[in-house]
Amino acid sequence: MPGTDVHPAERSGLALNDIRAILLDIEGTTTPIAFVQQVLFPYARARVHDYLEQGDIARLRAEYAAEPPTPDLPAWNPEAYVYWLMDRDRKSTALKALQGRIWEAGYRAGELKGKGEVYPDVRPALERWHAAGRTIAIFSSGSVQAQRDLFANTTAGDLSTLLSAYFDTTTGPKREAISYRKIATALGRSPRDILFVPTLPQSSMPRAPRKCGRRCACASPRPRSLSRIPLTILAFAPLPS
Repeated sequence: MPGTDVHPAERSGLALNDIRAILLDIEGTTTPIAFVQQVLFPYARARVHDYLEQGDIARLRAEYAAEPPTPDLPAWNPEAYVYWLMDRDRKSTALKALQGRIWEAGYRAGELKGKGEVYPDVRPALERWHAAGRTIAIFSSGSVQAQRDLFANTTAGDLSTLLSAYFDTTTGPKREAISYRKIATALGRSPRDILFVPTLPQSSMPRAPRKCGRRCACASPRPRSLSRIPLTILAFAPLPS
């Protein structure tokens, strides 16, 4: 059970009825972290050698050249560098593109089709918000292609028809306010009209959305330490329809 410092959305002072768009994270928000770490990540890792292409190598080489020298950084080898990035869960655009392509092939082959795990409250919430005319978008470190494939192949069926847009690391880091301004522009909304619902973040995580005027709700029903979080939604149900 969550701690006693957790408060449902309806007890928060944050007004939600005027929300026009909802921006969701994936890992830990719509999808269990275990599925990502124990199914998707190992699936991609086992196939890196077979899918690594020249385009990947060029992007990886550019990122490698920008790495600060550290004792554990391997000598340049694209495959070794990919594993190094994976081991550190780095939000590398080149890595995420490679993973997304591997997963796309897995969905097409039927090995991942229909296996994208989502929490039980996700489909009802998406349907409720969609029916109410709210724009629903995704902002995750996984590539846009990976996001599209995941939501088209979930354990709750194809949810992609309920989503309007996808954003990844090519938009910018989640910690930077400029990323949220770009998303607001792309959605044609004022930042104040958008609620960002991330995985429960590190303590500084909610600040970037608020810096650009966007409201931020840490909406995970998973057991976490939620002190210092301004709004916590224990499940998607308390969000307005």
